[in-house]
Amino acid sequence: LIWPIFVREGEDIEEPVASLPGINRLSVDRAVRAAEQAATLGIPCMAIFPYTDQADKNPEASEAWNTENLVCRTTRAIKAAVPGIGILLDVALDPYNSEGHDGLVRDGVIVNDETLEALARMALVQAEAGADILGPSDMMDGRVGALRRALEDAGHQDVLIMSYAAKYASSFYGPFRDAVGATGALKGDKKTYQMDPANSEEALREVALDIAEGADMVMVKPGMPYLDVCARVKAEFRVPTFAYQVSGEYAMLEAAAANGWLDRDRVIKESLLAFRRAGCDGILTYHAPRVAEILNTQC
Repeated sequence: LIWPIFVREGEDIEEPVASLPGINRLSVDRAVRAAEQAATLGIPCMAIFPYTDQADKNPEASEAWNTENLVCRTTRAIKAAVPGIGILLDVALDPYNSEGHDGLVRDGVIVNDETLEALARMALVQAEAGADILGPSDMMDGRVGALRRALEDAGHQDVLIMSYAAKYASSFYGPFRDAVGATGALKGDKKTYQMDPANSEEALREVALDIAEGADMVMVKPGMPYLDVCARVKAEFRVPTFAYQVSGEYAMLEAAAANGWLDRDRVIKESLLAFRRAGCDGILTYHAPRVAEILNTQC
């Protein structure tokens, strides 16, 4: 299990995310408490995503490689308090880009090669802050190779890359964009660099390219609507394969459970079992603490 959390500026803050029932944006001190909870529950890794104020966004996305940005400070604080917990950080420019895109925008066009340079700078400050795994979710061509070269050259050979290799242009990401403050910021859409939901062949090509460029693990995103892709990726490549049970999936299950239409714990377990049946080695899910509690009780 990997537990995604959202962090924000401030102190002693747990700010509810309206579209994600039970999920809060956490100040750094509260994120440290969450890491302590994760360690107690046996959750091995956390993914940290920032809620970024508009004042910290610009067309160059320069906050992405600020060594004192929110995710770097959170990573250092968690590692100081709970050194054994794994930290996965997202490598994409959308939290810091005033255009809302994962890549840099020039005259309305996403510029791939210039974005790769920015992503490499971002990856290096995250590695230096203590990240164990980097998750390039930007879907730019060649980004895994660019990150691997930058990490090797800087002496970060042990930092792993979990590539968002099969990331679809999905409608299930809405609550996540709310949680990170990106709702309304995006100009246009991401269909030119994320994958067509109708296409599974492209997923296999993207995974093959990312493995060849040095990815240690690959991810399929979203999760349940793409179980066929999870199964094909695992069968074809036999590499560590992860699925992201994304915000829209989580919100649907929580809303149905809150209305009494579904048994919450049973559908959570069944949904995660489906990922395992499809061949996934790990799952990113906002339900991670509850799942860990259930498993610990059963044990």
